[in-house]
Amino acid sequence: MLQSVHVKNLALIEEIEVDFKEGLNILTGETGAGKSIILGSVGLALGGRYTKDIIRRGADYGFVELTFFVEDERVRERLRALDIFPEEGMVVLSRRLMEKRSVSRINGETVTMALLKETASALIDIHGQHEHQSLLDKKNHLEIVDAFAGEAVRQAKACVRADYQAYQKDKKELEASAMDESERAKELSFLQFEVSEIEDAALTEGEDTELESLYRRMVNGKRIAQGTAEAYAYTSSDDTSASENLSRAIRAISEIAQFDETADGLYQQLSEIDSLLNDFNRELSDYCKSCEFSEEEFYETENRLNELNRLKVKYGNTIGEILSYKEEQEKKLKKLSDYEGYMEELRVRCAAAEDKLKKDTKKLTKLRKEQAKLLEAAIVEGLKDLNFPDVKFRIQVDKRESYTAGGSDDIEFLISLNPGQPVKPLADVASGGELSRIMLAIKTVMADKDETETLIFDEIDVGISGRTAQKVSEKMAVIGKRHQVICITHLAQIAAMADHHYVIEKTVEEMDTHTDIRPLNGQESIEELSRILGGAKITDAVVQNAKEMKELAKQVKLN
Repeated sequence: MLQSVHVKNLALIEEIEVDFKEGLNILTGETGAGKSIILGSVGLALGGRYTKDIIRRGADYGFVELTFFVEDERVRERLRALDIFPEEGMVVLSRRLMEKRSVSRINGETVTMALLKETASALIDIHGQHEHQSLLDKKNHLEIVDAFAGEAVRQAKACVRADYQAYQKDKKELEASAMDESERAKELSFLQFEVSEIEDAALTEGEDTELESLYRRMVNGKRIAQGTAEAYAYTSSDDTSASENLSRAIRAISEIAQFDETADGLYQQLSEIDSLLNDFNRELSDYCKSCEFSEEEFYETENRLNELNRLKVKYGNTIGEILSYKEEQEKKLKKLSDYEGYMEELRVRCAAAEDKLKKDTKKLTKLRKEQAKLLEAAIVEGLKDLNFPDVKFRIQVDKRESYTAGGSDDIEFLISLNPGQPVKPLADVASGGELSRIMLAIKTVMADKDETETLIFDEIDVGISGRTAQKVSEKMAVIGKRHQVICITHLAQIAAMADHHYVIEKTVEEMDTHTDIRPLNGQESIEELSRILGGAKITDAVVQNAKEMKELAKQVKLN
């Protein structure tokens, strides 16, 4: 649910903050007061495009912040998939707009525009004055049917998607493996060469690391040999070495150790030191011997390292990668050695994958047709409620020429609005106002299916009046029972249905124009309805009419 909107320095808005509530939130106001600017600001916060003219004159930036309270677990799950986690149930989207760039944040963390838009799609659905045009695109019809079907087709779609990916993988491998005898001979020869070259090298894991360490010692061998020899001389090799002097010290203190506990402790310490020194001398002696090498050994080590590095350049950065590459080439070699058998296996596998895709696609088509019939009937009822008494509506399910990850169905909405006329594609029949009502009928049917908690309708009442307007208002009330709805309207019939009514006003102070928004109480709402009904002159009869409309709307919502 959209809890609050904070807008600063956009168009006529200096700074406003408005709190929205559950149910049907209605926004009204005089023409030009800035109603669409407020909802346009919401669109900007959700990643909409803008020009520098939208920033209020004299300001360096514009700012919009939307605070959502997320209750629906399905929405939380969608957000988690985007690595977005509500903080105490809240998600805050904000966007700072500057002349040449903008900065978007979610819960205070800077995010990309793509992530902002994806997050917004999970939280809110904006149906603007031209959004109903999306009904003219057939690809959206398939999405509507699948959204209505929900879990009924979700698993079937997942199976088809997996089948399609497996089929495409096998098909690509079959196409890529096709070659004539000459190509196969060349490839076979090349693979044999690579495998033989790696096999002849007789590689072992970790060999390169050991050789590099040995090579470094060889390169610095003279200095290492001198240093270790000198160290050994000091610790062990002559009468003045540390080992000899330590032995003398031990003999001296051993003679007095029996007379005093402290002396005995010192004797024990010296003995431990002597043992440690002896161990050190043995290791130093072994190391000295390991540093002894011949020119021939140096030459062999250098050549071996060069060979390993040459193979790394060709086949992998490590010996492990080289050996893995060899295994892959051996598999290819085996396939090419029995090429006909391999191709036959691929053809069988590809045919099996296509057969499974075909069967699961048929199941998906069957489910879609069943759900399309249900949706078709529901939309017809909805359209009749919106004053299309003689409407015919059909969801046509055709077969595509090829498979896709979403199946093989091509779905299109067909409609006839007048008696005796055949059903035709929406684009050939419906006007802008009619499309708007058709979209509202679909939104009403989808109210229980739609996971999005907040729906915004910007002047969905364009081109309607009278009984039709009343029907539209009743539909809005139905959607408002299951979703938070925010709607801009010019019609009293729709405004009367408001659970929460807001007025947008434009004021001029000191030659500066401002747009503000404020919630209305019950009496103020009646006064605003009177303004919409009465125009320039508001009579007692107009006020009474407004009260009656409000009372009738209350009764409709109770039913």
